[in-house]
Amino acid sequence: MEVVEKQANTSLGQGVGYGIVLGLGAFFALGMIGVTFILRRYNRELQTSEMFNTAGRTVKSGLVGSAVVSSWTWAATLLQSSGVCYRYGVSGPFWYASGATVQILLFATLAIELKRRAPNAHTFLEVIRARYGTIPHVIFMIFGLVTNILVSLMLIVGGSATVNALTGMHTIAAIYLLPVGVVAYTLVGGLKATILTDWIHTFILLIIIIVFALSTYASSDLLGSPGAVYDKLVEAALRHPVEGNKGGSYLTMQSREGAIFFVINIVGNFGTVFLDNGYYNKAIAASPVHALPGYILGGLSWFAIPWLTATTMGLAGLALETSPTFPTYPDRMPDADVSAGLVLPYAAVALLGKGGAVATLLIVFMAVTSATSSQLIAVSSICTYDLYRTYFNPKAAGKNLIYMSHVIVVAYALFIATFSVGLWYAGISMGYLYVMMGVIISSAVLPATLTLVWSGQNKWAAALSPVLGLATALIAWLVTAKKDCGSLSVACTGSNNPMLAGNVAALLSPVVFVPVFSFAFGLQKYDWKSMLEIKKGDDHDLATDAGLDLEQIPGGHEETVMEFEEEQAKLKRASFISKTMTIVMTLAFLVLWPMPMYGSGYIFSKPFFTGWVTVGIIWIFCSFFGVGLFPVWEGRKSLARTCKFIYQDLTGKFNPKAISAHEPVVATSPGDVTPEKGAKEEVTAH
Repeated sequence: MEVVEKQANTSLGQGVGYGIVLGLGAFFALGMIGVTFILRRYNRELQTSEMFNTAGRTVKSGLVGSAVVSSWTWAATLLQSSGVCYRYGVSGPFWYASGATVQILLFATLAIELKRRAPNAHTFLEVIRARYGTIPHVIFMIFGLVTNILVSLMLIVGGSATVNALTGMHTIAAIYLLPVGVVAYTLVGGLKATILTDWIHTFILLIIIIVFALSTYASSDLLGSPGAVYDKLVEAALRHPVEGNKGGSYLTMQSREGAIFFVINIVGNFGTVFLDNGYYNKAIAASPVHALPGYILGGLSWFAIPWLTATTMGLAGLALETSPTFPTYPDRMPDADVSAGLVLPYAAVALLGKGGAVATLLIVFMAVTSATSSQLIAVSSICTYDLYRTYFNPKAAGKNLIYMSHVIVVAYALFIATFSVGLWYAGISMGYLYVMMGVIISSAVLPATLTLVWSGQNKWAAALSPVLGLATALIAWLVTAKKDCGSLSVACTGSNNPMLAGNVAALLSPVVFVPVFSFAFGLQKYDWKSMLEIKKGDDHDLATDAGLDLEQIPGGHEETVMEFEEEQAKLKRASFISKTMTIVMTLAFLVLWPMPMYGSGYIFSKPFFTGWVTVGIIWIFCSFFGVGLFPVWEGRKSLARTCKFIYQDLTGKFNPKAISAHEPVVATSPGDVTPEKGAKEEVTAH
C-alpha cells in the first residue's frame, strides 16, 4: 500500500503540531518534577521501587476511577468509536461503549480477588508463577507483553495519524515525539505520576467532550439542536442508505454490521483489559477497600465518553459532509480515512474550524499520552519483577529494581515508536489493529481469570489453552478471509467476517481446552497459600541512603497480622458486592437496554433521538463530577495540609522535623491521600 502524507486539508500549521506535542509533553514532565519535589519535601515520600511500580498501594477510589477512565480512553476510544458511528449510525457508539464497559465492570471482581489472594503482587504474572511455576509463567508473560505492544501501537499509530491530518506534521516525527514527554514524567514519578496525569488528562478531556456536545446540539450555526441533526441524518440515509440497517437508516439500533462489530469489540476488549498489566497496576495501587468503588466508578464514568463523543462527532460528520466546511467536500470520506480514525477531526474542523482542530489535537494528545504512560509502567513492572528479579537477580535490591524500571521505560518507548513506523509504511491502521487484537490475545483471558477464581485449573490447562486457542483463532481468521475474498490482503483480513471468526474462536476455544486439560491431568485443588508468599521489593538500601526509616515511608509499612485479617474481612465483603453488581450491570448494558431496541428494529423518532442525546449529555456531566471533581473533594484534607506546609516554607516558618509529629501522608494529589499508618481508621470510618 502506498503511503501518502495528508497535507492538503490540514487546518493547523506544523508549528502548532510540534508546539502541542513537545510543549505539552514538556509541561507535564516539568509539572511532575515539581510534584515529586513537593512529595519528597513535605510528605517524606521517597521514590523507591515499590513506590515507582505500585504508588504505595494506597490510592483512593476517586483517583482509581479517573485512572481507569484515562487508561481505557485510548485514541481508539475517541477515533474508532466516531468511525463506527459514521458507518453504522446511532448503534455504533452504543455497541462500542457497552462492548468495552462490561470488561471494566467485570474486572472489578478480579481486582478484588487479586488484592485478597496476593496482597504483595506487582503484576498478575507473579500470581501465575506462584501458582503454576515457570512454563505457564513464561507463556502468560508473552501474551501479556503482546497485549501491551498491541495497545501501545494503537495509541501511537492512531494519535500520529490524527496529528498529521490536523497539522501536516510528518507522521514519523509525530510517532517518535509523542512519547517523549510521557517517558520524561514516567521516569520521574513512576505509577504515581501516571495516576496524577491520568486525573489531569481526564479532567481536560471531559471538558472538551462537553464543549463538542453542547456546540453540536445547542449552539452551532450549522447544526445547533438534536432536531437539526436528526433531519440531516434522515437526508443522509436517503442519499446513501446503510446496508444491513433497518430501512437503511442511521437512526436505528438494528444494524447487522454494527452487531458484528459489537461481538468483535467485546471479545477483543476482554483481552486488552484482563491481560493488560496496566489494569492490574491500578488494582495493586488501590487502597484495598477502594479498588471496587474505583473500578465501578471508572467503568460507569467511562461509558459516556465513547457513547457521547461518537454520537456527537460521528453523527456531526454525517450531517456536515455536504457542507463546504467539511474537509473532504464535496466527496464523502474515503474508507481508508474512516479506518484511520479521521471522522472526529474532520467533523470538529467542519463544526468549529481551527478551534475544533486544536480541541481534537488536545484530546487525542491527552488520550495517547496518559494511556501510553500506563503501558510504560505495565511493561516496566513485568520486565523488572517477572523477568529480571525472577530469572536473573532474585536478590535484587531497591536500587537495582528502580534502575531496571527506568531502563525498560526508555527502551520500550523506542521499540514501540520504531515498530509504529514499520506499520505506517506497511499501511496498517489503528482500526485494523483494534479489530485484530482479540484474535492474537483473547485465548489467554479465561485461563488467566480462572487462576484467581477457580482452584481446580492445573498448570497444563493454564499453559496449553492459550497456545492452542491462538492457533485455533489464527486458522479461523485466515481461512474465513481466504474463503470470503480469495486473498489474504490487509483489506480482506481486516473485514468484519474474518475478524468475527478469529475473535470468537480465540475467546471461546479455552472453554473447551481448559476443562479437557484440567480433568485429563487432574484437578489441582489449589489452596491459594503460595500467592501470599510473593514478596515486596527490598528498598532498605534506598531508605538508608536517604536517611529515612523505611517503615515511615509511604509504601514501606509492613502489615501486622491484625491489619491483614481486618483487610481480608473487608475484601471478602467487597468480593460478594462486586460479583452481584457486575452481573446486574453487565446484563443491563448488554441485554436489557439494547436488545429490545435491536429486536424491534425501532427507528428513532425526533423526540426519542432528542431524549437519547440528552441522556448522553447528562451522563457526561455525571462522569465529570465522578472522576473530575470527586477526587479533589476526596483529597481535600491532604491538599490543605500540603498547601499549609508550602506556605510555611515560603514564609520561613517551615520545620521539616514537624512532619515527623504527624502520620505521613501518601500524596498531595486529589484522592491519593490515605495516611500510611492511619489508613485503617480512615477506611473504617468510611
